Amino acid sequence: MASKIIETPKERIYRIIFGTDTPAGRLFDILLIATILLSVVAVVLDSIESWQLRYALELHLIEWFFTFLFTAEYLVRIYCSPNPRAYITSFYGVVDLAAILPTYISLFFPAASLLLIIRLLRVLRIFRVLKLLQYSGEANILMRSMLMARRKIFVFLFSVMILVTIFGSLMYVIEGPIFGFTSIPRGIYWAIVTVTTVGYGDITPQTVLGQMVAALTMLTGYAIIAVPTGIISAELMTEMRRDRNGRRCSNCESSDHEVDADYCRHCGTELNPNSK
Repeated sequence: MASKIIETPKERIYRIIFGTDTPAGRLFDILLIATILLSVVAVVLDSIESWQLRYALELHLIEWFFTFLFTAEYLVRIYCSPNPRAYITSFYGVVDLAAILPTYISLFFPAASLLLIIRLLRVLRIFRVLKLLQYSGEANILMRSMLMARRKIFVFLFSVMILVTIFGSLMYVIEGPIFGFTSIPRGIYWAIVTVTTVGYGDITPQTVLGQMVAALTMLTGYAIIAVPTGIISAELMTEMRRDRNGRRCSNCESSDHEVDADYCRHCGTELNPNSK
């Protein structure tokens, strides 16, 4: 008769925090999602002047309450993770750290002349909503697809920057300061607005030659707008096939493992037999 495997407290905490295959794990995730949403609501209310003036103390205490909760969660994740370094340097590890740092950093900037920095730190707390991504398998697939396509996207953006620089320089030469194209950067701004099909209309070409260049810029914008979509779509299909056939690591969220793999190839965490 096989002996029953005794689970250590650290392993149990890991299974609850990083796993979703147990009632306790699902309950933890639900409570954490609710906490994240409430903390984001508190940050939004803190940005409203009337609420900030009326409930300044309450909002301050609520913010520190959520900060302590997320700090405790972050430390516990490091404690129970089989590979703490892999978790700390992972995307979600960085997000978890970014969710608590602004509140602590604000302690070192109390001067009234640094209100802009304090306001920035308050706004940065809204990025706690990114913690919700780790509870969506589809979001993980999309993020991995964008990561795999990063080189193609970089080459595409670099090519677009070359085009808008050329078009912007042409418009500066053709139209000149008299029609609002006071510099090459100003012309590049117009080219970016035109290529992206936004078209603010604050700067418009007036000469026939300038309008011809503008028409070519618009057509170029429509021609290239589908390129990044195709790149992401191709990588997305690849990741979806890999996700169906592979197994996801609960520690570092990687899924490029062999079907019969028992341990993560990146951080060494034991793979859940039912993880997909």
